Amino acid sequence: MNNKEFTTELAQRLGYTLKDTSELMSALLAEMAEQWQEGNSISIQGFGVFEIRKKSERISVNPTTKLRMLVPPKLVLTYKPSSSLKDKFK
Repeated sequence: MNNKEFTTELAQRLGYTLKDTSELMSALLAEMAEQWQEGNSISIQGFGVFEIRKKSERISVNPTTKLRMLVPPKLVLTYKPSSSLKDKFK
């Protein structure tokens, strides 16, 4: 399912126009991104938790040249599904 199909399905279920649903989704995603930039995690009941984690620096080896490189630390977005969501897919 792509973004347009998802937005259309959501608009039909909520009874909103496609434009209103698109604006709602854009506002939701913008707010989520803002919270992650501030270092906050987002917990959605029945769905899971999104949080920013810091990956520490590490040494990586290029398989072709066998050169060792230092990979700098970085921030990554992680997702942990809720237990109720996990149970639906067992």
